[in-house]
Amino acid sequence: MADVKIKSMTESGLLAAITVITALIGVYVPLLGTIAILLWPLPILVLEVRHGMKWALMSVLTAGIIMSILIEPMAAIRMVIGFAPPAIALGYGFRNQLPAAKNLMLSLVSAIISMLIAMAMLFYVTEINPFDMQVDMLKESFDITLSAYETMGMTPEQIAESKQQFDMAFNMIALLMPLVIICSGLITTWINFAIGTRVLRRLGYEVSSLPDFDDWHLPKVILYLFAFSLIGLYWGSTRQIDLLYQVSLNVNIMATFAGFDIAENVLDS
Repeated sequence: MADVKIKSMTESGLLAAITVITALIGVYVPLLGTIAILLWPLPILVLEVRHGMKWALMSVLTAGIIMSILIEPMAAIRMVIGFAPPAIALGYGFRNQLPAAKNLMLSLVSAIISMLIAMAMLFYVTEINPFDMQVDMLKESFDITLSAYETMGMTPEQIAESKQQFDMAFNMIALLMPLVIICSGLITTWINFAIGTRVLRRLGYEVSSLPDFDDWHLPKVILYLFAFSLIGLYWGSTRQIDLLYQVSLNVNIMATFAGFDIAENVLDS
């Protein structure tokens, strides 16, 4: 029993150190940092599968404290809140041998909730809307690009036309921020699920796999969501209900992409 505890402590310390190093790469190394942040939850996932949730939580707490010392504390806290819960959810699913689709969905929901909590905390501390901050960063990049266009000899009419097009794009991005959050959570979850599956199999664990993409079948309720989103878009635009329009727009785009498989199956049947 003591040997098992020592082994758990040793692996917890090692994987906590890996999470800290990954976080440092994510913060201080350009380009590679984005990949590192996406893979940051992986050691937590593996630790939970091997030794249980208690050791995974202790590792997260230890890594969070060290990261707060080495990195700006708010950045460390946001990373822990934003990425640790999905990893714990995935580890729980793998450890309890949940079906792959259910495990992935559980982690996705956890990722979305975690990202919203991290953004709410950022807004509470800084009183800066994270959505507006992202759009402002894009606008600053666009202003730099416009300055470069002016030096390249573009006419004022061309610049004004480009600015109008980019303003429309920025407005669309602001409206689609909820969908961006869902897609971000899906990307993070999918990467850690895929890589975690390979790592756990190399370690000798039995892990369920998702079916082939050709065999995926989404519920036909997506078709009803698409229909209701069209009604919401009409009501939201004609009656000036901004929230209804934004929700309907996000649902419409999500249902459009997700519904391709359903539409194909309906046509084939």
